[in-house]
Amino acid sequence: MSEEKLMSRKKPPFPVCPELDAYLEEYSRKIEIPIFYDDLLRFAGSVVVYDSKDEDTLWVRVYYSDSDRQEIDLSLKRVYSMLHSDGSDRIFQYLNVDAVDYCTFGNSKPFRIKIRNILNDNFTYFYVKRTDASRIYGLELEHMLSPYNLNFLVFRDTLIEEHIAGIPGDVFIKDMLPDCSESEKAQLAKEFVKFNERCMIRLLGDMRSYNYVIVPVHDFDHVVYRIRAIDFDQQCYEGKLNVYRPQFFKENNTMVELVKNKLLTNSVDQYKVEERSIVAKRIMSSGNRIQRLIRIARKDRISLPEHVERLKSEIYDLTLDMQFKKSKSMGEILSVALDFVKRNYQDVSMKQIIEKKIEI
Repeated sequence: MSEEKLMSRKKPPFPVCPELDAYLEEYSRKIEIPIFYDDLLRFAGSVVVYDSKDEDTLWVRVYYSDSDRQEIDLSLKRVYSMLHSDGSDRIFQYLNVDAVDYCTFGNSKPFRIKIRNILNDNFTYFYVKRTDASRIYGLELEHMLSPYNLNFLVFRDTLIEEHIAGIPGDVFIKDMLPDCSESEKAQLAKEFVKFNERCMIRLLGDMRSYNYVIVPVHDFDHVVYRIRAIDFDQQCYEGKLNVYRPQFFKENNTMVELVKNKLLTNSVDQYKVEERSIVAKRIMSSGNRIQRLIRIARKDRISLPEHVERLKSEIYDLTLDMQFKKSKSMGEILSVALDFVKRNYQDVSMKQIIEKKIEI
């Protein structure tokens, strides 16, 4: 299946509706920031950023006039303080803006800011992007339904995202996977199955290998690998169900082969059930917050009518749940999908308890 057939060529940004704006303010995501995305576009020039192998990274390092640079540096330090500290200027004297990089590849065209602590040379990144309701829904759902918390700020047309550390999936697959032990490959296969299932459940699309990272975690005498999404632009937009299943992107073929070679069908089914159960528990533990977000999404316009019609039809064919056919928006499809996962988890758990197959 070719890439152009699987996905639309261009996804339009969607504005933040008043209800979503109020939600962001209540949960401290909306904070007045001192610099906007358009301010960073005033760069005077740029140079290409190459990696350690002298390959083009698709990022360019931008520079500003002397008159702009001082103001921009100060504003970026303040944004860092808001994102990672208490927002005060006490830490400014210890911070340096080492680089401002701009990516012209993809929909979001982000700026990547490198902030260094001059006392110890520790550094971190954050991103400045244009606000898009799709991305905000994606970030919030990742925060609540994945194993990872996310920190981001929104103000008017500007979105600030913290950096998600890890090895880009495409780099890991090419350079590091061949050197993994057989047990590590089996563990990676398990994680890809669970990641694939999690993306499909919460309708996060376009998880090609360069849109997620592999995170190695050292645990006693071995390394455990986790997979984290890093791009949330394609939340609840496309009409093809396979867009929300990473296994169908050609960039992930190596991972799919890993699953086929390392896992039995019963194991794959087991890991899918495990992930659905974990997501169901997170839905229930998120309480009013996720319920409010989904209520807002149900009324919001974050896709095209033809995409809604196609997706609800394809999911109905998979689940035979009539609630999907009744959906009139992407938010409603998402709501029914999450309810479907939660309801099936609760029904199975209660049946097991009644039949005394598990102890309580």
